[in-house]
Amino acid sequence: MNASVSICMAVYNGEKYIEGQLISIIDQLNENDEIIIVNDFSKDDTIAIIESFQNPQIKIFHNEENLGHVKSFEKAIGLSKNELIFLSDQDDLWMPGKIAFFKKYFNENNTQLISSSFMCFDNNYNINNSKKYKLYKKESTKNTSNILRIFRGNIPYFGCAMGFKREFLKIILPFPDYIEAHDLWIGMAANVLKSNLHIEENSLLHRIHNANATTSKRPLTKKIKSRWVFMKSYFELKKRKQTIE
Repeated sequence: MNASVSICMAVYNGEKYIEGQLISIIDQLNENDEIIIVNDFSKDDTIAIIESFQNPQIKIFHNEENLGHVKSFEKAIGLSKNELIFLSDQDDLWMPGKIAFFKKYFNENNTQLISSSFMCFDNNYNINNSKKYKLYKKESTKNTSNILRIFRGNIPYFGCAMGFKREFLKIILPFPDYIEAHDLWIGMAANVLKSNLHIEENSLLHRIHNANATTSKRPLTKKIKSRWVFMKSYFELKKRKQTIE
């Protein structure tokens, strides 16, 4: 597959890390690729740093108020133009050759979504290669099991480690207003469609710091809400699947 790619990124007050992330991505781009950045009302120098690259492949769009990462990613995906779409956080570091090996797997497999393994690191660059961040190819087609793992919160579906085809937008867009995590919505959609591939290579270093969202210490009321969101999302995706078949 020699398709052009769109990198979709939501940024908010990311001045500390955005330069390194963009360098790790730009080095992998071909001529017709693009980086779609939605600025979620940043108040620091994030945009000035991005503009300093003076790269015509970077296209910046501004929210007039803070909409949150889910809506900002939805907007970025909707603005993308190319056949393959990748999601990117503002503070990670992509592995060299990430786009190339995703394309290889898209060529070899008839799938709409690819999700990869990844490693984590902290601000002192200590690397954590825990098995909890690993996905295994043999589990790609265990769709019911994968959906149940989403329910239990023990499957590493992270948007920053995903790539998908444009046709996949038919089922994932628009994001429902009630979803809490766009990456779990996307991962569930691929399993509902049975068009899902896990790859075992690490595609990036995912930064862990105090600003990362966590669900480990949420109060009971929020955990109950998450279960409600899961069920509503599942039935919504089943309904959307019927409309596109």
